Amino acid sequence: MSEIGKNDPLLQPYRLKHLTLRNRVMSTSHEPFYSEDGMPKDRYRLYHVEKAKGGIALTMTAGSATVSPDSPPVFGNLLAYKDEIVPWMRRLSDECHEHGSAVMIQLTHLGRRTAWNKADWLPVLAPSPRREPAHRAFPKAMESWDIDRVVADYAAAAQRMQAAGLDGLEITAYGHLPDQFWSPATNQRDDEYGGSLDNRVRFSLRVLQAMRDAVGPGFLLGVRMTADEDWEIGLTREEGVAIARTLRDSGLVDFLNIIRGHIDSDAALLDVIPVIGMRSAPHLDFAGEMRAATGVPVFHAARINDVATARHAIASGKLDMVGMTRALIADPHIVRKVREGREAAIRPCVGASYCIDRIYEGNEALCIHNPATGREATMPHTVARTTAPRRKVIVVGAGPAGLEAARVCAERGHDVVVFEAAERAGGQVLLAARSPRRREIIGVVDWRVARLAEHGVALRTATYAGADDVTRENPDVVFIATGGVPNTAILDAGEDLVVSTWDVVSGQSAAAERVLIYDDNGNHPALQAAEMLAGRGAEVEIVTPERMFAPEVGGLNHAAYARIFQRHGVKVTINTRLRAVRRDGNALLATLGSDYGTRGEERRVDQVVVEHGTLPLDELYHALKPHSVNLGEVEYGALLAGRAQSVVRHAEGRFRLFRIGDAVASRNIHAAMFDALRLAKDV
Repeated sequence: MSEIGKNDPLLQPYRLKHLTLRNRVMSTSHEPFYSEDGMPKDRYRLYHVEKAKGGIALTMTAGSATVSPDSPPVFGNLLAYKDEIVPWMRRLSDECHEHGSAVMIQLTHLGRRTAWNKADWLPVLAPSPRREPAHRAFPKAMESWDIDRVVADYAAAAQRMQAAGLDGLEITAYGHLPDQFWSPATNQRDDEYGGSLDNRVRFSLRVLQAMRDAVGPGFLLGVRMTADEDWEIGLTREEGVAIARTLRDSGLVDFLNIIRGHIDSDAALLDVIPVIGMRSAPHLDFAGEMRAATGVPVFHAARINDVATARHAIASGKLDMVGMTRALIADPHIVRKVREGREAAIRPCVGASYCIDRIYEGNEALCIHNPATGREATMPHTVARTTAPRRKVIVVGAGPAGLEAARVCAERGHDVVVFEAAERAGGQVLLAARSPRRREIIGVVDWRVARLAEHGVALRTATYAGADDVTRENPDVVFIATGGVPNTAILDAGEDLVVSTWDVVSGQSAAAERVLIYDDNGNHPALQAAEMLAGRGAEVEIVTPERMFAPEVGGLNHAAYARIFQRHGVKVTINTRLRAVRRDGNALLATLGSDYGTRGEERRVDQVVVEHGTLPLDELYHALKPHSVNLGEVEYGALLAGRAQSVVRHAEGRFRLFRIGDAVASRNIHAAMFDALRLAKDV
């Protein structure tokens, strides 16, 4: 540990009852959708073990593991009601313990926060038949036998986790069954589980008592709870404090994990799990107030994505353990780097929330700029230095793909030169960062540029590289990461009258009063353009052939855009195609049609913006291809197995040639990073 680190509040041990945690940093429970058959198999285990290797004190698994069959998984949840989970959790727990990290799990019954048409098709349960908008199920009101059965299921699941060697667990009481009983928004019962606050807490106390009876005093129990639903019809702050004190006084709870807000809709969830452009650590002060009001050890996580904020949370006494969950998805080795005095080397969480948006769309969690997360079996978080001879590597293009390829090759120990035609590295990330709300995404670029500087990489900006410039360097390996250019040539007529989203975001197009944006991509660019135009006072309509707007943008980012669009009156029209554009005096007439019929209509506007992804800027690749050993070929078998590329198609070739990122096809930042890492890691 560095001298500075010895006094770092984040690195001080914390004793929770009988368990000593080696520092104050934890990963809070979340479900990364890495489960297989509801079990935490290899991919799931390695994801948590990597964070243990990286130095955190506590990793919380599951988000959440379900305790009953009528709480079917909707986020790839673990199935804690099955005995077969025990050996899988035992292996995960043992390996994390070997690396010094404690392990807990989050258990739940989802109540109304699930769907009836999943798994065993059992009726969805809730205290009262109040539908949750997010998952749309109409629940049945729990009967006494349902309550008895679910309480017993919680206790049995706790026993399984104890048998698996975990250090403890927490139950979920924000949006899930326990706080569905707490909240007047979801509990309209007139029996002993409804009405007064004491009655509404009765179910949770029964659950906790049954669990404590099942596991005894040596197993830690906590509650991740909303202590204020921030909702005019929901649980108030005063009620939240009263519930927390009731849990404390029961003697059943060893810690609280504090949340503020409600999560029954995307709009509400956005305030609980803030995304890029929103305030850092918005509920930290509230969590500290709960700690002061109850005297119970408090954990908390909500956009605490940098070390300075985490350190403040501990030093100021607001928290006992600080959750840096999304930050650890970006860099699972945060604590190790802090301990070594290398905070500048921490890969930043840029707040893009690509990770959690993918989860809520039914996909596995992936970091927008760390392609090793969730792929620990094949992709390295720490790039190993090569034992083979040092190679000369040329990278053309300093967007996300090129910067990542250059970084990885430099960390391998190779001699790397990067050519970039623009005056600044960053590629399309520079466009994304032009929106004030998304400016943090520039961290994707800045972190890599800093790493290249550390390794002495020659970054030649404002340099347009032709084939001769590349071959003159006598390279062994060449990466073409030249990106793409906007593709607006998709109309029957009037292509010359439209502009691209790049033109709008970069400020190259003139301001207009009435704008039609045609989004045939479904990702951020059209929404970003709409946000910027609406912010300038334009009247904006987004037209898309999709059955929903921006299907490639997950729920949380969708909600952030939707708020802005609602504020500015942005109109969204689905199931509609832009066919053609023509002049009409000083205006433009946009002809619209549909895949579902022949009826057409027109819009008279001042500007038409077309978003249809990019076309590869690949002239240099094709010019170099005949001179390469592999003729540009990527051997997919080797790529997918994590082996070095060895294909030879032209023995007289002078170098290996790889094309990555949007120079291949229009995709996204994560795809560019993944292209680069899995090819460059074996150079």
